[in-house]
Amino acid sequence: MNPNQVISLPMIKRLPLYFRVLEKVEEQGALTVSSAVIAEELGLEPVQVRKDLAALGVVGQPRIGFEVSKLMGAIRALLGWDNSRDVFIIGAGNLGAALAGYNVFKSHGMNIVAAFDTDPEKIGQEIHGKMIFDMERLWELVHRMHVHIGILTVPVDAAQRTAELMVNAGIRAIWNFTPVKLTVPENIVVERVDLLASLAVLTRGLRKLLDVPGTGEAKIE
Repeated sequence: MNPNQVISLPMIKRLPLYFRVLEKVEEQGALTVSSAVIAEELGLEPVQVRKDLAALGVVGQPRIGFEVSKLMGAIRALLGWDNSRDVFIIGAGNLGAALAGYNVFKSHGMNIVAAFDTDPEKIGQEIHGKMIFDMERLWELVHRMHVHIGILTVPVDAAQRTAELMVNAGIRAIWNFTPVKLTVPENIVVERVDLLASLAVLTRGLRKLLDVPGTGEAKIE
């Protein structure tokens, strides 16, 4: 792949979908796969898939397709999954604990090594084998362990304040699982996972599915 090539955000979001298809194909013992197969599996347009794969710099062969291992390697390299990065969870509540136990992260370059909280009853305990430390030790451990990524799972009213503590401690990328739009310096990467927005899409779709004309229910367009 040309290092100067601009990769769009929609393409970046599609690449993990491609990767899951490639994992499935690899498990089935196939060495090659066509863009048409990937497109059909995901319900995408074949031309879009071909364009994305071309941007990865992996060349396919006519009537044979692409080497599965090379495609997976190219996606890992582009997304940074080829280098394991240690990660801290900030907020050891129910959501933080659930994420700490999600083993899929490790196979995609993210190794959760510890959690932090301000609750004295949680500090010193473990969640899924990860020790919970006092937030007062965040700066120390960020620098000692050279951690750059933090997963933010604190209550809403503590989100901005905690994000500032993370930035001051040396965290360079925040995976924000709160609904708060964080204000951080421009050189800090923030990705917000809006669970309520996703829920709204789900429930709206269900409402439209269940609406029956003539029942008095308002149609949602």
